[in-house]
Amino acid sequence: MFAALSAPRRRLILGLVAAALIAVVVSTILIVSAHTSAGQDRSVPQDQPGPVLLVPGYGGSVSGLGSLATSLRAAGKSVQIVTLPDNAQGDLRDQAMALDRAVNAALASSRARSVDVIGYSAGGVVARLWARDFRGADRSRRIVSLGSPQHGTLVAQLGTFFTGVCPVACTQLAPNSELLTALNAPPETPKGPSFVSIWTTGDEVVLPPTSAEVSGAVNISVQSVCPSVVLRHEGLPTSPIVAAMVLGEVGVQPVRTYTPADCRSLSS
Repeated sequence: MFAALSAPRRRLILGLVAAALIAVVVSTILIVSAHTSAGQDRSVPQDQPGPVLLVPGYGGSVSGLGSLATSLRAAGKSVQIVTLPDNAQGDLRDQAMALDRAVNAALASSRARSVDVIGYSAGGVVARLWARDFRGADRSRRIVSLGSPQHGTLVAQLGTFFTGVCPVACTQLAPNSELLTALNAPPETPKGPSFVSIWTTGDEVVLPPTSAEVSGAVNISVQSVCPSVVLRHEGLPTSPIVAAMVLGEVGVQPVRTYTPADCRSLSS
């Protein structure tokens, strides 16, 4: 049938077919390029702070975080303390889902591009779990943990030896638990947000205290900045020095490692 057509008609049909093929190829290239670009860099602007979400530790108490929230609000920050399910003793993945819902609500109401998340104790593990498994890395600018057992604590491990005294979150916070083993598989910090871990050498809950350190994060012990400071685990969210550090880390400037030269200004 094609051969029966006149030469001009054959040329016209071939031209139309070629044009259609070219359009399909170009469209495919554009779609693939868009997906590739999105996969390469979804990080948010580091100089545009958004709302701050505070994540409580094991047990869900917010009393200590109230002091930190007050300090941040005094500096002009919009702050929300996240309520966690099961008194923050249930599955840490469920807690990460609760954080995810709080983040979505905060972004919708503020129209901000991202949030800053500050997790105290187990809340810091929840924040990192959210960043890795719930696309949190695409919607967070800074993730700061305070005395968080990122690699587990021997206190939780001890609790697993006694029936009925170590709920799900407790067992997940034991060193080398299934959850922490997966969470700490390299890289420990997903691309996107800047991670900071602030901890104290006097921590009697996170054992060893260095469990708070995270590969890829800015890791700061309070005593590396102010050597004479005596600070226990429960004092981290209420410490004026820690509050000053946190405020600096969620500012417009890039995150930084504080040194003893900063101790006086942080203490004033």
